[in-house]
Amino acid sequence: MMLRTLTAALGMVLLAGTALAADKWDGGDDLPVNPLACDASGGGGAGGAAPAYDGGQPAGAPDLSGKPITLVDVPKLIGIGYFNATSKGMQDAAKELGNVTVTTDGPTEANIDKQITFIDNYITRGVNGVLFAANDPVAIAPVLKKALGKGIHVIGYDANSQPDAREWFVNQAQFNGIAKAMIDSMAKEIGEDKSFAIVTSTFTTPNQARWIAEMSAYAAKCHPKMKWLETVEAQEDNILSFNQASTLINKYGDQLGGLFGMTSVATPASAEAVTQAKLCGKVAVVGLATPNAMKPYVNSGCVKSVVLWNPVDLGYAAVYVTRAVVDGKLKPGATEVEAGKLGKLQIVNGSEVLLGPPFIYTKDNIAGFDF
Repeated sequence: MMLRTLTAALGMVLLAGTALAADKWDGGDDLPVNPLACDASGGGGAGGAAPAYDGGQPAGAPDLSGKPITLVDVPKLIGIGYFNATSKGMQDAAKELGNVTVTTDGPTEANIDKQITFIDNYITRGVNGVLFAANDPVAIAPVLKKALGKGIHVIGYDANSQPDAREWFVNQAQFNGIAKAMIDSMAKEIGEDKSFAIVTSTFTTPNQARWIAEMSAYAAKCHPKMKWLETVEAQEDNILSFNQASTLINKYGDQLGGLFGMTSVATPASAEAVTQAKLCGKVAVVGLATPNAMKPYVNSGCVKSVVLWNPVDLGYAAVYVTRAVVDGKLKPGATEVEAGKLGKLQIVNGSEVLLGPPFIYTKDNIAGFDF
């Protein structure tokens, strides 16, 4: 099952006639970018020599090779379809392995302070491993390092921390691959000289900040006439996402050609805003979301492209990676890891396990997916 899953307002208003030059976009990070070729198929492979391992290591972790282990999964928030899907994948993997127990627990809103508290509480209770999707890569680092210091294995997925605060990060897709898929999809729908805006969660969410930076670089390289109007935050909240999308529609009027949704909440909310504004076919919506949430909009023709990966597979891979680490089968310097039904997954960027390339859901294929 293949599947897969964008960025920010200009730091300053674009000059008339210019598009995505080298301006810093709100919500993007300052890391180096690596835009794919304009005519590439867009998997976003690593390429070149593999960087050295840059993850952390637990201190005095007990030898639990082949023995039962207990893991806690603390995503950005619980109760939304996306993380329900990653949790399902974790449970599937745990059942398959037979010697892993996983509990998903966390805040009901994407709040980094609450996420830190949940992780800290489980460190105190005592677990063998922590799985996490970070709300903030820097703020979460101290509590993750605390876990490592207690001999607890720490594996990230979906949204990374600083590398030395965890051992491995399971990356759903290369950031430049997601960026290409999103920008190309929008360009195909609205044309090369139209304008778009973005609804994201927060400007500090690490995966979105990376997508934003890569999208800016790729758009400047391959679609330089497209105009980026604004990016707004919506906190992974459905009502706020709808209101923000509606505000952008009203603010820019005929100037707005498309909306990007950066989260599984923002994308369907943006599609609903466009639907209620009776602008389907006039304002395109392209974004990252789970298929079930998008089926009504895709089937109605209001949304043509949904970019994602399989979050069930993402959670599944995270548990297999953790088991491999505990069993001593995944060590620094490895180039691949066995992940059950997913086969061998590639190691990229020193300490990242790559799930695969992005996938684009359309009216032709979306009915085949149920999550």
